[in-house]
This record gives sequence, structure tokens and C-alpha cells, in this order.
Amino acid sequence: MRFKSYFLVSVVTVTLLFLGCSKEIEEYNKPAAYWYSKIVEQVSSGDLEKADNYYSSLQSEHAGSPLLPEATMILAIAHMHEEEYILSEHFLDEYVKRYATANEREQADFLKIRAKYMSLPNPRRDQALIDEAIKNGEEFKLNYTSSMYIEVVNSMLTRLYLAQASLNEDIADLYKRLDKPKSASYYKILKPVPWIVWSDVQRAEVPWYRSWFEGDGTQSWYAFMIPNTKSVVSRNSVKDDNETSVKENNSSESKK
Repeated sequence: MRFKSYFLVSVVTVTLLFLGCSKEIEEYNKPAAYWYSKIVEQVSSGDLEKADNYYSSLQSEHAGSPLLPEATMILAIAHMHEEEYILSEHFLDEYVKRYATANEREQADFLKIRAKYMSLPNPRRDQALIDEAIKNGEEFKLNYTSSMYIEVVNSMLTRLYLAQASLNEDIADLYKRLDKPKSASYYKILKPVPWIVWSDVQRAEVPWYRSWFEGDGTQSWYAFMIPNTKSVVSRNSVKDDNETSVKENNSSESKK
């Protein structure tokens, strides 16, 4: 009797274990509609990681499926909604390169610019991304002169140009604090576009919880800890006339 009880308990345990593990069995060789439905299901539930995995299965098993373009755009918009802008741009690139027609490419290119723009909540932290977003925006205006998105792109470009100018001001102030007047004056006069009245532009106010660590753009509380050495100066900084003349004199004397 005791043996039968142990046997039944063992059978039930193994069965439950098998059923639990069977959910984790890898799925493969499914119709395109199956993978597409799984993508939509996971996007609806908010699990974009699983949706991306199902998309990989759809793309690898059914490379020519007519469901792929729509699935790609669904994931691009879903990642943008979740503020995962790099992944959103990845799917938009995939859509433009492989699936978009001439008319559909316009919307995809616009969404790519929007993804870059929305990924810049703190412009001081990514100078290269600002430059790239501006370049893409200007290219969009050249490629789609009569686009319905032109005014939205113009609005984003204006804000990006203001952010670029504000960043140049911060760099100029940094060089001024480092006693590099020529470099400071170089960045001070950089104005990206002539149609903005720069004298009317005011600095954006930095929230108090960020100003403790980043400063307000003109100074920061940890400035006293920055060593006054050339190691903190960019190699691309403009050299002072005095430094250049001293180096030239030293080189001429060494030749003698």
C-alpha cells in the first residue's frame, strides 16, 4: 500500500514537472500567421521582448511573408511608445531598407527623425545625436519638399538648433572657466542659423534636482574639484596665440 502511494506521488510530480517545462519548449516551423498573431498578442500585453523574439521567428522562417512589413512597423511604433527609441529606429531602418514603397518611406523617415528628437530630453548629454538629428531633418526637407510632415519637422529642427546653440554656449563657458579665451570666443560666436534672433533666446532653466549635479550651464558646485590642467581640455580646442608663439620659439631654438 505504501509502495502504491509513493508510486502515485512520483507519477503526479513527474507529470506536473513535464507540463511546467513543456511551456518553455522552443517553438518552430509555424505558419506566418501564427507568429504574427503572437507578435500582436505580446505587444498588446506590453511584453516587447517576447514580441521581438516572435518577430525573429517570423523573419527567419517566412522571409517573403506579406505580414512582415506590418509586423515591422507595429514593433517600431510599440518601442517608440515605450520610449525605447534606439530599438524603434532599428525597426524603422529595417522597414525602409526592405519593405517600404516610395510613399511609405516618407512616413518611416519622419518617424526616424521623431525617434531621434524624442530621445534627447537632456541635449547637453549627446552632442553627436543633436548633429545627426539636424542632418536627418534637413535631408528630409530636401527629399520631401511637399510633405505633410514639413511643419512638424521645422518645429523639431528649430528646437534642435536652439539646443545646439545652448550647448555651444556651455562649451564656451567651460573654456572661459579653464582660462582659454580664444576657444571660448570661438564657441561663443557659433550660431547655427541666421534666422533666429539669438539676442531674444533665453537659456532653459535646469530643474533643481539636476542642477546639483550638472550645474545651470554656467557653473556647477563641483567646479573647485576640476584640476586646472591641460588634461581636461579637448584636443580640438582652439590654441591661444601665446601658446603657438611659445612653441614656435622653442622649436626654432632646438633646431639651432
